[in-house]
Amino acid sequence: MNIENTKAQMRKGVLEFCILSVLKEKEAYTSEILDTLKNARLLVVEGTVYPLLTRLKNDGLLNYRWEESTSGPPRKYYELTELGKTFLNELNGTWTELSDAVNIITNQK
Repeated sequence: MNIENTKAQMRKGVLEFCILSVLKEKEAYTSEILDTLKNARLLVVEGTVYPLLTRLKNDGLLNYRWEESTSGPPRKYYELTELGKTFLNELNGTWTELSDAVNIITNQK
């Protein structure tokens, strides 16, 4: 069994929740999202995030707008839609329940 594959699957399972959480307070462009994830020690590559952002947008959870940049090409800023905020609130509840259950199971003596 490959432990790295299992760890990657665990990270992938919470990535959508983490990205939506990054965007709950303010809009951000992809590099900011990646930096926030990296600062939290959730290492993700751009090639994983871009398709996920597109899917979240297509699902109606995110909107984006283009803004000119003084240091390169225009940037695409993402923000949560109202549906995205509702979805994130549901995920927060589920995460709390799941986290509590896993902690109970893994901390048993």
